[in-house]
Amino acid sequence: MSRRADIAPRAAMLLALWAASVPAAGAQEWLQPFTVVGDAIPAPLTGAKGDPERGRKIVTSRYVGLCLLCHSGPFPEERLQGTLAPSLEATGARWTEGQLRLRIVDAAKLNPSTIMPPYYRVEGLERVAPSLRGKPVLSAEQIEDVVAFLVTLRQ
Repeated sequence: MSRRADIAPRAAMLLALWAASVPAAGAQEWLQPFTVVGDAIPAPLTGAKGDPERGRKIVTSRYVGLCLLCHSGPFPEERLQGTLAPSLEATGARWTEGQLRLRIVDAAKLNPSTIMPPYYRVEGLERVAPSLRGKPVLSAEQIEDVVAFLVTLRQ
């Protein structure tokens, strides 16, 4: 079995476990409209830049972002980092804020076969826990915090 074929079932299982445990953003939150331009969402979802410190906490959290379930990065204090997705190291040097924003909001707009979950899309999803249906994984503010943090990773 190829490495890619082996990854998909494991990723699906991990995401199912994750979906059952992740506290969703507030049920009353209205999704902010956004415009995709090329491979990016140029404007912040909230109209303002996020907070990099809060973003780092989301990225490294085992309960909120769960980014390290699949990604690794420059987080020496975090053990058990993922190997299913690219390292977060130097993401700020590889992509713009807008490009990062689209990848977090809905990476499937760039790659329909991605295993990256959509953190801000709620429509058209399958196998979503009933308690999480219609709720984004991260709020617009949390997305902006993560983007603000990831752009600081330049090396």
